[in-house]
Amino acid sequence: MSARFSLRRLGALFAKEVIQMRRDRVTFAMMLFVPLMQLILFGYAINTDPKRLSAALVAPSPDRYARAIVSALEVTDYYRFRDAPLTAAEAETLMRRGHVSFIVTIPSDFGRRLARGDKPQILVEADATDPAAASGAVSTLARVAAEAIAHVNDAENRADARGAVEVVVHRRYNPEAITQYNVVPGLLGVILQLTIVMMTAIALTREIERGTMENLLAMPATPLEIMLGKVLPYFGVGAVQVVVILGAAKGLFGVPFLGSLWLLLAGVMAFVFAMALLGYTISTFARTQMQAMQLTFFFFLPSILLSGFMFPFQGMPGWARAIGEALPLTHFLRLVRGVMLKGSTLPDVANPFAALLLFVVLFAAVALLRFRRTLD
Repeated sequence: MSARFSLRRLGALFAKEVIQMRRDRVTFAMMLFVPLMQLILFGYAINTDPKRLSAALVAPSPDRYARAIVSALEVTDYYRFRDAPLTAAEAETLMRRGHVSFIVTIPSDFGRRLARGDKPQILVEADATDPAAASGAVSTLARVAAEAIAHVNDAENRADARGAVEVVVHRRYNPEAITQYNVVPGLLGVILQLTIVMMTAIALTREIERGTMENLLAMPATPLEIMLGKVLPYFGVGAVQVVVILGAAKGLFGVPFLGSLWLLLAGVMAFVFAMALLGYTISTFARTQMQAMQLTFFFFLPSILLSGFMFPFQGMPGWARAIGEALPLTHFLRLVRGVMLKGSTLPDVANPFAALLLFVVLFAAVALLRFRRTLD
């Protein structure tokens, strides 16, 4: 005969589950902070129409028209020009290294040709590796330039020159604005981060849950040897994933590969090593495999949203970009997109490459310190 329903037994079971939830602090924190983090990031940090994009001005003889056009473009809040006009070579280097999103070139005889009634051209080169980041700013160019020239002529009591200028837009590195060219190289970093961090984080907590950690510690091995023994096997996993993703990028999506394969592989190795060490560091905080997975997800979410993978990096507010700079995926995306789409060389990607190496050293140091303190 089945027992009758009892509110007392239900209350006891409810109290027991609440106590267990309170003891599992990692899970309890995830329940509170993950929704709050999503709300803040999507509400304040994400912007699909980025403003104040860095731009370089190439104007050998800047006249009143050039100054008016630059001021008008800045008033739109889409452009933020560097302090002084640059040479074409300097501007090209800045764009290749990802320091500027636009190059605005105004010819030296622009004012004279406009005065003669010609239709001079303004060349605007846009970094189209992320098509969404450049679309809003490009759409305003012709109208803003024409209004700026008309304003100058009105101030000088000259004939209205509205429409007397032609704006030529060159979308660099991705002229057809194909989204896959931006997304597929980024997926290399996203997939590597998710799998390598999670598998490495689970590897050590699995030893603790199964009770084999004592046997591992009883071996005549130093913490560094244990860490490297746990981390290095996942290089093979990362190598297989790199081959599959790069093969699919070229064979299925036709993503161009303009740079050095060896430079890309060096960046991938640094990133995989950093991710494996990050997973090992997470395992020193987690006591169970479930906690390791939860902490991995807690790190994975802001990496996806703030690295520039899903949303334009330049469109985020300053505090969100500061957080993004502290994420390894941000620097890896700059490296892999630069090498594949722009043909960047080592000097061009020196900063993101150095940042990845810094993450390797940082995660290794934290992992070793945490290992000694928590598992002695």
